[in-house]
Amino acid sequence: MAPPERQMVPIPGGEFLMGSDRHYPEERPARMVRVDPFRIDARPVTNRMFMEFVTDTGYMTFAERPPDPALYPGARPQDLVPGSLVFGMTEGPVDLRDFRNWWAWTPAADWKRPLGPGSSLDGLEDHPVVHVAYPDAVAFARWAGRRLPSEAEWEYAARGGLEGAEFAWGDQDVQETAPLANTWQGVFPHENTELDGWTRTSPVGSYAPNGYGLSDMIGNVWEWTSTRYREATPTAGSRCCGPPRSKQPAPSREPGPFPARTIKGGSHLCTIQYCFRYRPAARQRQTIDTSASHLGFRCASPL
Repeated sequence: MAPPERQMVPIPGGEFLMGSDRHYPEERPARMVRVDPFRIDARPVTNRMFMEFVTDTGYMTFAERPPDPALYPGARPQDLVPGSLVFGMTEGPVDLRDFRNWWAWTPAADWKRPLGPGSSLDGLEDHPVVHVAYPDAVAFARWAGRRLPSEAEWEYAARGGLEGAEFAWGDQDVQETAPLANTWQGVFPHENTELDGWTRTSPVGSYAPNGYGLSDMIGNVWEWTSTRYREATPTAGSRCCGPPRSKQPAPSREPGPFPARTIKGGSHLCTIQYCFRYRPAARQRQTIDTSASHLGFRCASPL
C-alpha cells in the first residue's frame, strides 16, 4: 500500500448542493450539481513530494523566476525579482480592510524558503508545499499522471457525504473551542493562541479525516482547483488571501495574461473575525501567477 501522502481515495459520483446562500456573495446561489466518479489525493501535496518532482524534472516555480517586464507594465525594476507573498503577524490591531498590513511581497521567498531568505524546509517535510502558482501545481499533476480537481469535485469531496452541512464535520463551528482543522484562533492578525497547535502550516493528516477519508480539506492551506473563477457580482473586500502577484510590481492594474482560478478550503489564517472561509462552500479567486505562504494543492484523477 502507498504511504498516506501518496494515497488517492475513490469518490462516488452523484448530485450535491453546491455553494451557500448564507455567507459571502461569491458562494451564491446554492444549487444542485452533479459530478462523475473520480479519485482525489487523501492529503495535500507535501514538501517531500514536491522535492521529488523538482529533483526528477529540474522544474523551477513561478516564485523562483524573474517576472517578465512585458507582463507587468509600469513595474519598477527593483520589483521585478523572484519572490512570493509571505504572511507576517502584526504587533497589534490593524485595519482589517487593508491586507497589506499582514502580507508582504518577499524577494527570494519560494517553496524551499517559505519565509524568505534564511528560512528552509527543515522539519517541514510533511507539511503541505506552499508558494506554488497555478502552473506549478499543473506541472506537478502532469508529472504524477494526475490533474487538478475541478471546483465542484473539490467541494463534493470536502463535504465527505454530509449533504448541506456548514462544515466538513457537521453544522457546529468548533474552531475556537476544540479545533478540527488548522485555522486561526485568537485576534487576527496579531494574536494566535495556537489552540490547534500551529501558527502556520501543520503536517498533513494532523486532524481526523472527513467522511470520505480525506485530510486537510479544510484549513492548513488553500488549494488550487482547475475551475476558472467567475462571480456574478464582484464585491469589495472579498479577497482575504493577499493581493495577486500581478498587483505587486504594478498595483494599478491586473494584466490580462493572468486569468483567475478558484481556490478552496481556507487556510491556517482563516477566522470568523475576518475570513470565515473554513467551509466547503467557501471560495476565493486567485490569479494564476500568484503564490503565497498559505497556498497549496492536491491532485485528482478519473476513477
